This record gives sequence, C-alpha cells and structure tokens, in this order.
Amino acid sequence: MMHGYVRAGGVMAVLLVLACVSGAATPEAEAGGAVRSGHVRPGITVLMTDSISLIAGKRVGLLTNQTGIDEHGRSDIDLLYQAGTRTTGDVAAPRLTALFSPEHGIRGTEDHTNLANGRDARTGLPVFSLYGATTLPPPDSVLDRLDVLVIDLQDLGARPWTYVASMVYTMRRAARHGLPVLVLDRPNPITGVHVEGPLLDSTVAYAGSQTATRSATPTSLYPIPSRHGLTMGELALYYNDVLHLGATLHVIRMQGWRRTMWFDETGLPWVRPSPNMPSLASATLYPGVVWLESTNVSVGRGTADAFQQVGAPWLDARRAVDLLNDRNLSGVRFEARRFTPHHPTDEKYGGRELQGIHIVITDRERVQATRVGAALIWAIGRTNGDSLRIRIKSFNQLVGMPSAREALLSGADPDSLIDATLPAVVRFQEESRKYWLYK
Repeated sequence: MMHGYVRAGGVMAVLLVLACVSGAATPEAEAGGAVRSGHVRPGITVLMTDSISLIAGKRVGLLTNQTGIDEHGRSDIDLLYQAGTRTTGDVAAPRLTALFSPEHGIRGTEDHTNLANGRDARTGLPVFSLYGATTLPPPDSVLDRLDVLVIDLQDLGARPWTYVASMVYTMRRAARHGLPVLVLDRPNPITGVHVEGPLLDSTVAYAGSQTATRSATPTSLYPIPSRHGLTMGELALYYNDVLHLGATLHVIRMQGWRRTMWFDETGLPWVRPSPNMPSLASATLYPGVVWLESTNVSVGRGTADAFQQVGAPWLDARRAVDLLNDRNLSGVRFEARRFTPHHPTDEKYGGRELQGIHIVITDRERVQATRVGAALIWAIGRTNGDSLRIRIKSFNQLVGMPSAREALLSGADPDSLIDATLPAVVRFQEESRKYWLYK
C-alpha cells in the first residue's frame, strides 16, 4: 500500500491502484480507521511455549543481540540458557552452546567495525562476532559443534540494515554444514504494507562474502526497494529462495501481528536496534534519510533525534527548509533548527553547532521516506552545492540508483526520480507476496 503520491496521474495512477491492492489492507485500514493496539507474541515466545521440541536435546547456536527479547523484555539468551537447566516432561532440554553477534555487538552498544569475540557476562557462553571489517559468516569450527542455529534479530524494514546480511551469511554457512536454521520472527516496525524507493541496481548488489577482489556489502545485498515491507522471517524465506542459499529453514511465526501494525501498536517494548536508532520516528524516516550518510551532512548521530534531522555548519538551513516546504511532501513538514552532535560515531562535526533541518512527521501513514531523502539532497544541492560532498560508492549502495546522484545535483525534480521507481516497486511487492506469513 503506497500513500500520498501527489504527482501521480495517468499510468502512475493505475500503478498506485495496483499498489494499494497488493497491500492486502485490513478492513480497518481500508475504512481509514486506526488499527487498535494489540498484543503480539514474538517468535521467541512461540518457540518456548509451543515449539520447544524443535530444539529439544540439541546443541544450539544463537545469533542475536539486545533486540532478541520476549514481550516482557526477557532476553533470548537467558530464556534458552535457563531452558537448558531443566527438563519438561519427556522433552529433553536444549543446550545453548554458542552465541553469535551482528554489527553493534551482543548488547548493541558498539558502533564500529572489527568487533572482538568475547564471553557473555551472565551465562559465561562464548560470543563470536560476525562483524569484522564487514559482515562475516560464523566460523566453521564452531558450527561443527552445533545441531541447530537460531536467529533472532530486529530488522528495521529498510534495505541497508546490516542484520539481514548477518542472517543471510549465517544461513548460507549453515546450509554447507547441514545445520537447520530457526528464524524467530519479529514485526517490521514501520509496517508490512508500505513499500517504496529505488530497487538496488544489480551492478551494485553483492550478497557474497568478503574476498580479496571484492568486499562484502551488507547494506546492498540484492535488488529490493529501500523500504521493503517484509518481516525478518519473510526476508529469510525470500533470500533463501532468490539467493539459492539451500538452508533447511523454519520460521517461527509471531502471533497477533498484522501487516498494518506499526511497532507501537504491537504491545512489545521498544529496544534501540542500534545505538543511533532512538525511536520509531527515526526508524520511519531512516529508509530515505540514511542516504545522507554518504555525504558530508550529519544525520543527527550523537543527538536524541538521529535520522529526524540533518545539518552542517555551512548549510543555509532556512533557505533549504523553504524549498522543502514548498514541495508539500506528504506526511511531513520541515523546520530550521540548530543542533550539536556529541561524540557522533560517524565523526561528523562532533561538538560543533550545526545549521539543521528538522523533519517533523505529521502523518506517518503518508510519509514516504525516500521522497524525503531525495528532496533533502536536492534542496541542499540547490542551496549549498559548492559545499556538499558525496561519496559515490556509498551513495550508490545506499540509494541503489547510481544515476540519482548527478540527477539530484543537477536540479532534477526529486519527485520525478521517485515516480520512475514505482513500476519496479509494484512488481517487487507482487512477487514478494508469496513469502508473506501474515495478512
């Protein structure tokens, strides 16, 4: 379901109708009413209460971090470790043997590469980092001592989120060892009905592991849209198929989740999925604002509003805000606001007061984050083109459309650029429906 394409007409109007149909909206959404808050049981709860037989008596490896919790905030690590200390009826206890951590580490507090292996303080279990210079697969020597791999990570609903690459590389390596994989599903925090943005150009996509001739690119695995509308479990099914991973895969479905739900309607506790993802508002804007990570513009890292504001000391923020508000983008407005990043992990302007553009969400159902991202680059290029710098490789990987850089900097209409992606977005949403686990 795609909302608010103010420029659509003719063929584009037909595409919008198709997109809305493909969204499989619930009656509440079709009537325009708000979906009532629900009580969602994540995959870990379902595993522990209904499907524990899948890991009974087995040596378990767990890929997770601080987002792997049940609805009460209890860690997967603790739940599975404690399960190994007791036997229920005739079911043999699983034995949690090894932990694997993605980018940001097992507790989600690190924001740098080359994370070291370690040991979990509470359980004493070894922690093997899968994030070196880039995303890595689990070591063969560790997999040889396991019977099953369990994955529980919170995706953000956006293509550049690196936890998906950790899952993909783990599934591929598990398949080579004949290890079954259980993915414990979690909500897409920004809903499963909104899909938007450029599909990653096939010349940029690379889902292989690091080699001497080509570096792994966990932010750009495969040609999917910037905002994909799938859950982690659905992504596992999708990538297992299109990348021919060959994993013996079992997705433990959530209970109570509907595609129209935003994260704050699930009843689940919000845990920062990374150090610079403070809120659902930041997650909503991330699929487009993340594009500015490829520039010399701060995206608000080191502040409480990361990805809700951008800025630089040389930015003419008031003029840029006027240009942006004149575009009448759906679901947002822009305000000029100064901010100061403190110890930003991207090392952009730490301790300096910046001229900033604050993005205010006025209607999240109509927000199109990639239109926001394209408009920001366009506006900053118009006001401060001489100062704006863009790292081409990073831009291509994040945006997915190499031609967009020159187009935006030359003053091309950003809405037209996003409009041109609509047919491919509609095709993706139609093709990905066969991997849906929820209505």
